Amino acid sequence: MASESKTTTDHEEIRRWVESHEGRPAIARGTGGDNAGVLSIEFSGVTAGARPSGLEIIEWNEWFDKFDEADLAFLYQEHQSDGSDSRFCRIIRR
Repeated sequence: MASESKTTTDHEEIRRWVESHEGRPAIARGTGGDNAGVLSIEFSGVTAGARPSGLEIIEWNEWFDKFDEADLAFLYQEHQSDGSDSRFCRIIRR
């Protein structure tokens, strides 16, 4: 089975994938211009897209506001090449 990455900007698709993989929306404060922070996803202590220090869990509405404002997309993978579940994701520029 080949691993396949998908890219989306659909809020419901992103939220579904993150929550089904036990993730939560997060931000690394003080890492962006004007102290806006860098968006991340927190997986029970494992982060994607930011360092754990200074990571703050935020509400989905705030996360998606920043996501849309920065013109970002969500790159993710449902399964690894061996068929097992994957937590691979990245927040990328469109």
